Amino acid sequence: MIKANFHRDEHGDIVSFSLTGHADAGKTGKDIVCAAVSAVSIGAVNGIEGLAGFEPDVIADEVHGGHLQMAIKTAITGEQLHISQILLENLLLELQSIQDQYPDRLTITTKQLEQN
Repeated sequence: MIKANFHRDEHGDIVSFSLTGHADAGKTGKDIVCAAVSAVSIGAVNGIEGLAGFEPDVIADEVHGGHLQMAIKTAITGEQLHISQILLENLLLELQSIQDQYPDRLTITTKQLEQN
């Protein structure tokens, strides 16, 4: 099962997400759930880089797959924040749509981060 975890700051903005696990919905290269989750999540990260104009912190297991982590840790402008939030909220919506069709393959949690 793929586990998606989203973290929001005190303003409700998504500041990080992680995806771990495998959908196991088909053979390697034929798993449509894995392909869908990978496409929308990598697309969101690429969108942040290309449209918001900054590079978030990204950790990925490019050899075995099954792990992608992204965090916004750098200082960004209000416009960059706005663009990144549109992309990250859209990612969450897309994953929820996948989860609706494959609830036994994907779980999603959203947590509020503790204030420092």
